[in-house]
Amino acid sequence: MSKQTTEQPSLPDLLRSEEGLSGAFDELVERYGERLYWHIRRIVVSHEDAEDALQEAFVTAYISVREFRGSSEGSLIAWLYKVATTSAIKALKRRRRWSLLPLDSLRGELLATYEQELAPDADEIQVRLQRAVLSLPLKQRLVFNMRYYDELPFERIAAITGDSLSTLKTNYHYAVRKVRERVSVIEIDE
Repeated sequence: MSKQTTEQPSLPDLLRSEEGLSGAFDELVERYGERLYWHIRRIVVSHEDAEDALQEAFVTAYISVREFRGSSEGSLIAWLYKVATTSAIKALKRRRRWSLLPLDSLRGELLATYEQELAPDADEIQVRLQRAVLSLPLKQRLVFNMRYYDELPFERIAAITGDSLSTLKTNYHYAVRKVRERVSVIEIDE
């Protein structure tokens, strides 16, 4: 006798079905919530802003899940990162005092927020790394975070940002070089 296997519908398929949407969305939040939180947190720095942007991202994803056209888990992840990145950038835009200033003008404020939220026993190397990353222009910081921390392939980052592979690779190259320069500087008290 041969065994019959019933293949479970994929998470993207369940998200598009009326009967599976609620349970599938709960699974989606469970599976990717923490990962997306840290992605957003590295952009906005503040824990409160990250929680708000994550909630906004999931509300947006829930409302627009029917517009998601991908069929694979990878395309779902890229779509979720795109929604989360958009929510994080909106949170940054809300922080700007004057709307005409570029988002990169927030670097000092983000670094100050990072310094305020530092634990007293924070690892010095990690602190230096994060300070260096926060000094990057936003585009370079986004690519660096997604590639270094989230370990996303450039193709997936391209799907998230809408940038070409060559642009992403160039931004990542410059980001890595700047981070290395800033982290390797040894401060000696005399």
